[in-house]
Amino acid sequence: MADDWTVSHINEPDLAFGHGQVTQYPKDGLMLFGPLADSRGPAEIRVGVLGRKVGLERYQRWVEKIGGYIPAKDREKAHHTAYPGFEAVFDCRWPGKPVCAIEIDDQSIRECLYIADRYQAIYKTVGLFEDAIRKYLREEEAHVDVWFVVIPEEVWKLGRPKSTVPMDERLPSDSSMSLKLAREFQRQMPLFDADRKAAEIYKYEVHFHNQLKARLLDSRVVAQVVRETSLTPEDFVSEGRPLRQVQDPATLAWNLTTTTYFKASGRPWKLANVREGVCYVGIVFKRDMTGMQSGNACCGAQMFLDSGDGLVFKGAVGPWYSEDTREFHISKEKAYELMKLAVDAYQQQHGRAPEELFIHGRKRFDDEEWEGFSEAVPRGTNLVGVRIREDWSMKLYTPGEEPVLRGISLNQSHRKGYLWTRGHIPRLQTYPGREVPNPLTIEVCRGRADLNQVMCDIMGLTKVNFNACIYGDGYPVTLRFADQVGEILTAAPLGDELPPLPFKHYI
Repeated sequence: MADDWTVSHINEPDLAFGHGQVTQYPKDGLMLFGPLADSRGPAEIRVGVLGRKVGLERYQRWVEKIGGYIPAKDREKAHHTAYPGFEAVFDCRWPGKPVCAIEIDDQSIRECLYIADRYQAIYKTVGLFEDAIRKYLREEEAHVDVWFVVIPEEVWKLGRPKSTVPMDERLPSDSSMSLKLAREFQRQMPLFDADRKAAEIYKYEVHFHNQLKARLLDSRVVAQVVRETSLTPEDFVSEGRPLRQVQDPATLAWNLTTTTYFKASGRPWKLANVREGVCYVGIVFKRDMTGMQSGNACCGAQMFLDSGDGLVFKGAVGPWYSEDTREFHISKEKAYELMKLAVDAYQQQHGRAPEELFIHGRKRFDDEEWEGFSEAVPRGTNLVGVRIREDWSMKLYTPGEEPVLRGISLNQSHRKGYLWTRGHIPRLQTYPGREVPNPLTIEVCRGRADLNQVMCDIMGLTKVNFNACIYGDGYPVTLRFADQVGEILTAAPLGDELPPLPFKHYI
């Protein structure tokens, strides 16, 4: 190791909860002080549920379970925490009876899901759930905060890109369209409107979860897709062995209720002692595999504030991927347009421009796109580009049995270093992982910023992942969901008119 390398430890960021109280562990804060109290916090969770008849019943049983105390899996271990009950944790009601419960016919699911052509199969299966939600929105007035889409195991297994239906169970399609023919129609517009509509299906990703989320974006529906086996794993035991390994009931309750509270516009917690006027943007890329050009990709941005609130901005689809470099880079014009959306949204919320704007990405930004980003940022805003990626080549070992402490940093220079966002956590008395933890490589590749401050910020951003109730994540939230957001942005032909939407619509 070079003589000028320095090792230090970044203190664990504090989180703010109800009654102005502060602690480091989300479960401690929620149990002792409750979530942040503000005007957005819901008094009760208004849930709509869709699923098979048995799926609706399993959801009902799970809601009854989270209404009370759920013991920890192992009370002797600090990283296992009992669940006190939803209202006790969030000071919010989760009624046993949902706003609406819509049954999706089991036979209808099978008739769609088992079609041999997977594009048609997934499109029609998603349509069963999408149509039911849209029908409710058209005909009913009672507002739903979060839609629970409870799916049977076969939808999860067969609703993914590489899944296949056994030959003897495949069902014929009622359409003569195919992927090959649809691609031909992309080269040449079909003469008949029916052919055009049939070919549109092949612009959708063969992924139930992503396609459903994408098709609901225009209606601003917030959905939580959950498997029946997650809600009631005790129903799926054969010869004493579970069908699949799932989280223990208390851990599942912590994670699923936290994300539901967040999706219902509540704020479970936020970072304490944050710097004013700071904004973080994660750049999102996803190749568009439905088009004719192999290099086409969709670009997007995730903007996050200190509170963990986020907005997602969709950029243009274009030739952003290079087969030679295997990197994504957008044009100066599109970089300007994308960052202008983020800056305008920040100004609309705060009435002023950000003092500092950090752009996080997995690759270094080239000159053209950085010029576009820079021109979109007002004068006086310090713009900084930070490359963040997991490094498998760097390892630190300790003399004892425990791995390196979470928060250890190893600075190679004033612009580049390594940060262990995974590692031993004294509060949990363990390392929540199996292998020697890898660090994140943090590099200030554009602009000027203090590397230690950048690392402190990234540590903080690992603690506002409201998709789970955990001590800290391995990635900052700006990049944790970048792939998932990109997949949803390309799962359906959304068009360039999609407005910025809160992050809760994508997770």
